[in-house]
Amino acid sequence: MNDHYFEYVGNLHIHSLFSDGAGTVPVIAQTAARAGLDFIILNDHDYMTDDLHLDNEGVYGEVLVLMGQEIGERYNHYLAYDLKEMVKDKALSPQDVIDRVNNQGGFGFLSHPFEKGMRFTGKSVAYTWNDLSVTGYTGLCIWNFASRWKERVKTPFHGLFFLLFKSQMLKGPSKRGLSFWDELCRKQKVVAVGGSDAHGSVFKWGPIRLKPLPYEYVLNSVNVHILLDRMLPTDFAGAKTQVYAALRKGRLFVAHDNLDPSRGFRFYYVSEGCDHLIMGQEMAFRPGTLSCEIPKQGEIRLLKDGAIQKRWRDEKASYRVEEAGVYRIEVYRHLLFFGWRPWIFSNPIYLR
Repeated sequence: MNDHYFEYVGNLHIHSLFSDGAGTVPVIAQTAARAGLDFIILNDHDYMTDDLHLDNEGVYGEVLVLMGQEIGERYNHYLAYDLKEMVKDKALSPQDVIDRVNNQGGFGFLSHPFEKGMRFTGKSVAYTWNDLSVTGYTGLCIWNFASRWKERVKTPFHGLFFLLFKSQMLKGPSKRGLSFWDELCRKQKVVAVGGSDAHGSVFKWGPIRLKPLPYEYVLNSVNVHILLDRMLPTDFAGAKTQVYAALRKGRLFVAHDNLDPSRGFRFYYVSEGCDHLIMGQEMAFRPGTLSCEIPKQGEIRLLKDGAIQKRWRDEKASYRVEEAGVYRIEVYRHLLFFGWRPWIFSNPIYLR
């Protein structure tokens, strides 16, 4: 592939001291810089703060910091971006929340819509999205690090085990979430993102005090990798515009970078007429070839309309496409003692 795209890595869905997180924005930005991130977006809870804190946006060293919101208290959490003013969930229906975000030029994603909660100390309380009849949202978060990690903690033993092997044992996106997304994509373009849901909080259990998921770890867990046609502008306003445009269009893939760095993953399509498409793009179907390249050998799974079409165990793959469909890639890495672990999930290429 003659790759002229510029790749930037970011972490979404971070909480700070403005709501129930443990860190200030500058401290979180410094941690993101040490993790090698290019941008981060904070989503503090609307019911815990009275301001968007847009004055905290900016470039901190080499890290672009943007401020969004997580709207919703008990159910129907919505990750909102590119807001100009606060949206308060109180007395609003889920559809009203989406509409109010859209009306001010923002966009958003259903957050951890099918999570199950932690059995150990969380009593399996889950912040699910209950109204799936809503419309107008940009997409959904298919992979939330904190949600998927805590679902496995049933006892103190499970807690210790999954703390020791956070990277190796992380579950991938839920089957229900992926099926819901695939079904939506067959009808329209729906963007998938992933996030850390980072809090950096102290866990308390009797005399025990510890930070099971510190920012230092979680900010390099489930990341988004956006692809731009040109280098990210050096001015703040231009960089903000480009990042949000890529998120809106789905020109990105989601990856668990603590498992293995995933920079360099590519998924693209070249038709017989030399049309070239990348993740998030769509066109009327013409026969052609799908290609995938990954930075390290893994199991590449090509899915069409949610069903696996072919698997390869290699660093690259190509597939002749003879029929319309929504095509996406999943990649799994093999770890000694742990088997095949979920690593990369692309946004689709839509061939209608």
